[in-house]
Amino acid sequence: MERGALVHAVRGVSLQVPEHRTVALVGESGSGKSVTAMSIVNLLPENAQREGRVLFEGRDLLQATRPELQALRGREIACVFQEPMTSLNPVLTVGRQIAEPLVRHLGRSRREALAQAEHLLDEVGLPDPKRRLHAYPHELSGGQQQRVMIAMALACGPKLLIADEPTTALDVTIQRQILELLARLKAQHRMSMLFISHDLGVVGEIADEVVVMRRGEVREQGPVQRIFSAPRDTYTQALLSCRPALASPPARLAVVDDHIAQRVNTTPAKPKDPDAPVVLEVRSLAKSFWLRAGVFGRREFKAVQGVSFQLRRGHTLGVVGESGSGKTTLGLTLLRLHSVSSGPVSGAASCHTPAGEVDLLGLSESQWQPMRRRLQIVFQNPYASLNPRFTIGQTLLEPMQIHRIGSDAADRESRAQALLLKVGLDPSAMHKYPHEFSGGQRQRIAIARCLTLQPDVLVLDEAVSALDVSVQAQVLNLLKDLQDELGLAYLFISHDLAVVRFMADEVLVMKDGQVVEQAGAAELLAAPREEYTRRLLAAVPGGLARRADTGAA
Repeated sequence: MERGALVHAVRGVSLQVPEHRTVALVGESGSGKSVTAMSIVNLLPENAQREGRVLFEGRDLLQATRPELQALRGREIACVFQEPMTSLNPVLTVGRQIAEPLVRHLGRSRREALAQAEHLLDEVGLPDPKRRLHAYPHELSGGQQQRVMIAMALACGPKLLIADEPTTALDVTIQRQILELLARLKAQHRMSMLFISHDLGVVGEIADEVVVMRRGEVREQGPVQRIFSAPRDTYTQALLSCRPALASPPARLAVVDDHIAQRVNTTPAKPKDPDAPVVLEVRSLAKSFWLRAGVFGRREFKAVQGVSFQLRRGHTLGVVGESGSGKTTLGLTLLRLHSVSSGPVSGAASCHTPAGEVDLLGLSESQWQPMRRRLQIVFQNPYASLNPRFTIGQTLLEPMQIHRIGSDAADRESRAQALLLKVGLDPSAMHKYPHEFSGGQRQRIAIARCLTLQPDVLVLDEAVSALDVSVQAQVLNLLKDLQDELGLAYLFISHDLAVVRFMADEVLVMKDGQVVEQAGAAELLAAPREEYTRRLLAAVPGGLARRADTGAA
């Protein structure tokens, strides 16, 4: 593309948000959902050009001056964004941030604004609101941070709330709480809401009307009941078919392009060998962290307690639970990615290699280095896990050079190109940088980087939670293909139970650092024994089915 060339991110989009109604914008990443929403209040880069009309109560916001827009934002139109930690100011207290729009737009005194902020925190369900006024964002959980963002958005009683992927990064129970909170506050404050999401289960529960976008254009729009029960556009049909189901998942997930082209994959799932060799065994694993207590003291926080499991070659163990349940700590402890000084580790974790059983926790740092080849990790955020200054070629070649894989530079480059092909990317990607790829492509690159070391075990820590449904389906299919071809064992950490049902052979449910239930995936999700597991399942967005059950549809 020539420098300065115009890119049409959105073309000819027309929609209406009626009073006291919720309109959902849905589509894949890059479809133009957020650009459309942010065009309303002109929260776009300086080089953005807008055409057409944006009418808000008869006023054309495209003709509004900068001071007029600044007076409108937060007062009449408010926004809640996907990642609250990047939206909240880390050096200001929660109370001060909620009070700011009250002082600026409504002329409240600082004392009055703080009193109103306390009331707002109570309204959004934050426990002990008076104490939370003096907390900083990093002292709150993700769900609590999102409640603070909602309190800020509601501070001045806006008429329109723009919610841009407000529940994407949250676990199912917190997501359920935020959705119910938004629905209650919308009715209570008689607001309208423009709700942006790629999760159709969520959209089916909260929206009155749906606008489906693809590549900057509207493909279909109408009442949620009609769109979900009888979609007319092939793209809408494809989006609805991409989402994995809790009951009877297919061998492979449909992807958008295959559905549109009416390509049907009938490849049966490869049967798992129940007697496959054990590659990773964990017994009574515990991990604690030292927390500051007073000026010189410290106390022990037990993040993981008494976890035991076996992982066989070619099998997947799903690990589920709410935020703070210990899922990620379990994975990072096994890979020794927590410093020794952070807190004590006990129990046993061994990797079964051709040379014999290796005690992962007892190895010195120099002894551990060769074991890094056998256990690799794919993180949740591919934007943060790839070095932006490295080309993709450098990213793939560096691990092979460190571990002396390949006979020479040419052999290593050939291996890297073959791995890119294996994960569905062109070898020409070797000379590009991470910013030149989409989120789904970056996650494929992160997977390829792990495969350079020919590992036995991959820890997948929320590896698909940030991806839209179509890209998520592609990556999940890729992971299954690689497992069948290479015999990889996966420790699959996720808060998405539908994805875990598709991927896992066995599921381990964690709460407060402990395993509360463990069984085969089909058995556990069909008939959970523990109340906590049943609560997790009940929180999974069910779209129109749930609304019909509750009489809301």
